[in-house]
Formats: sequence, C-alpha cells, structure tokens
Amino acid sequence: MTKSKKVSDNQELSPKQREVLLTVLKARFEKNLNRHQGLEWTQVRARLEANAAKLWALNEMERTGGEPDVVDQDKKTGEYVFYDCSSETPKGRTGVCYDREGLESRKEHRPENTAMDLAAAIGIELLTEEQYFKLQKLGEFDTKTSSWVKTPDAIRKLGGALYGDRRYGRVFIGHNGAQSYYSARAFRGWIRV
Repeated sequence: MTKSKKVSDNQELSPKQREVLLTVLKARFEKNLNRHQGLEWTQVRARLEANAAKLWALNEMERTGGEPDVVDQDKKTGEYVFYDCSSETPKGRTGVCYDREGLESRKEHRPENTAMDLAAAIGIELLTEEQYFKLQKLGEFDTKTSSWVKTPDAIRKLGGALYGDRRYGRVFIGHNGAQSYYSARAFRGWIRV
C-alpha cells in the first residue's frame, strides 16, 4: 500500500466533542500539575477555545492514544506546548515505518502508514531527541515500548531513523532502518496552541 492513510476528513469538532475533549484535558492537567507548574487551566482553555484547528489536532492525539498534556509555555508568543504523555507509545499509531521513503523501500509486508505521514495528517510534529529527553524528565515513559523521534537529516540520508525508550532506569536513543516497523513502536508528537 503506497497511499497515506488519512486520520479524518472532517477537521472540525462538534460542540459536544469539544466539551468532552476539554473535560479530558482539564482532568489530565489537574492530575499532572508537575508537568506545567505555574500555568493555569483557565488560560489554557481560553487559548484552546480560540483555535478550532489545534483543538481538532489535540482530539486526534487523544483519539489515537497519545494523552496530550501541556508541558510548557512559550514566553514570547504565549503559546502552550502539548506533548503526547501516554505512559507507553500511543496504541493507535503503532506498526508504522518512519517515513514514506522508508515505506517505499520495503519490498514486502508494507505497513499501512508512516510516522511522518500520520503526524502530518493529525497536524502535529514528532518529538525531537531533545524534546523526548525533556518528556522523560516529567515521568517514566516507554518502559515497555518505544517511540520514533524526529531524525536529523544527516542520519536519515544514510537510511537510518531514531527512536527513544526507557530501560533499566535510563533513557536511550536507538536507531533502526527507516523501513522498520514494530507492534510496540509508534511515535510521540507535539503541538503549539
């Protein structure tokens, strides 16, 4: 299969879907205050309500198992930064190659999608290595799974792609061929709102 699988054709949430998502995000925000010390939910909610496209993307992050939460605020722009904060790699995104080039290089047993294509369809970007390490300072993530991370061009040009995980009480960045895919590897994304 060589086409990119779309997540959804309708990129607008109904009023009920919006309220359900905002309720879920608020509960997660309040349960994990260590991730966003000094930030207030009322200000986050106001920014979310003013941006329907970003709210849709957050809903797709949630729907695919990412459990998005606020992890930072850009002091210059005022934007809030959300990361996928599910304890393990998002279940609704597993079994994907790193990118389209990796998928096309497979001669057989091609997966349906790629991490890069799926992230673009959702409207998010893959965490970088630096962001992945920052996430791991907020808790213990990917102790049984792994997540593709944004791979530097120099590595990607040589056919490789990077992933992160936590084992033995330590965070690792590893590598595979970009054409690889595993049932226990998806990707973690981020978005600014």
